[in-house]
Amino acid sequence: MDKTILITGGTSGFGAAAVERFLRGGWRVVTTGRRAERLQALVDAHGSERLHVAAFDIRDADAMQAALDAIPAEFADIDVLVNNAGLALGTAPAQQADLAQWRQMIDTNVTALVTLTHALLPRLIERRGAILNISSVAATYPYPGGNVYGGTKAFVRQFSLGLRSDLHGTGVRVTSIEPGMAETEFTLVRTGGNRAASDTLYAGAHPITAADLADTLWWLATLPPHLNVNRIEVMPVSQSFAGFQVARED
Repeated sequence: MDKTILITGGTSGFGAAAVERFLRGGWRVVTTGRRAERLQALVDAHGSERLHVAAFDIRDADAMQAALDAIPAEFADIDVLVNNAGLALGTAPAQQADLAQWRQMIDTNVTALVTLTHALLPRLIERRGAILNISSVAATYPYPGGNVYGGTKAFVRQFSLGLRSDLHGTGVRVTSIEPGMAETEFTLVRTGGNRAASDTLYAGAHPITAADLADTLWWLATLPPHLNVNRIEVMPVSQSFAGFQVARED
């Protein structure tokens, strides 16, 4: 298949599963991540004929641009961009939260995402491609401790709608993908490596898997070019909606 996809955050979770899914489907894949050893492991497993990797911190705009400039010619015609790189940090309420963690989430989930998207828009317009942005159900449903993480994902959802409006007539498709509970390294990162907290959260819940989300991305990427899914919300059957909180006086 003569298609190329760029997937950010390809070293774990949704990104790693998406790399595997699109390679299996015959696409050329460009993927990025901070952990060079994990990217090299992908190359070792799949070779470099249809896989190009770039190791850099997505918050570093100069490193990002250098990586884009260094993409080999055979991978340069990007048909689909998957903005997957992102993270949640901390579970504390806003009044106790670490401001540095808030800034890191904004820099990663918002600033880096829009920087890469802006850089690739000319290629995507030329190819009449697609932009698949990983948001979250946290964009819609607030929960205690979600604060800035939920805010960044709400930005991603609204930015996707804005892109869709601005790109009207170009043929570029834009989708906000909003998964619920998914068992990846997400909670380990959020809790600073607390394996017990991660295991407790997912125990018995049958959460979304990275492979599930990769299959969703594959479906979206391979839709007929005249169809656009504006947003797709995916949750495990075991997860639904909580009630309102009520604080009562003693």
